[in-house]
Amino acid sequence: MKRGELWWARLDKRRPVLLLSRDEAYDVRAMVTVAPLSTTIRGFSVEVRVGRKEKLPKVCVVNLDNVATIAMASLEERISVLSTSKMAQVDDSLRFALGLE
Repeated sequence: MKRGELWWARLDKRRPVLLLSRDEAYDVRAMVTVAPLSTTIRGFSVEVRVGRKEKLPKVCVVNLDNVATIAMASLEERISVLSTSKMAQVDDSLRFALGLE
């Protein structure tokens, strides 16, 4: 597991999430930080569009306003990993969502 991977997770229902924790955390922590994906696309600055290129069943967004910490045991299956350029968009959106600009 590493930062930038997309995984299916068992949350309120089975849904894709993006791993946000630093890479070193996956070996030592039982909880990890993720951003859930949503098919509700509003075009906000906190959203990063992803889709079939990332091996997802449909177009959706990583919503950086809904960052959560979940049990690593909730992660069920790896989907893919985001490109470096897509992760740069995630980082920019995360900084905006947290007011770190």
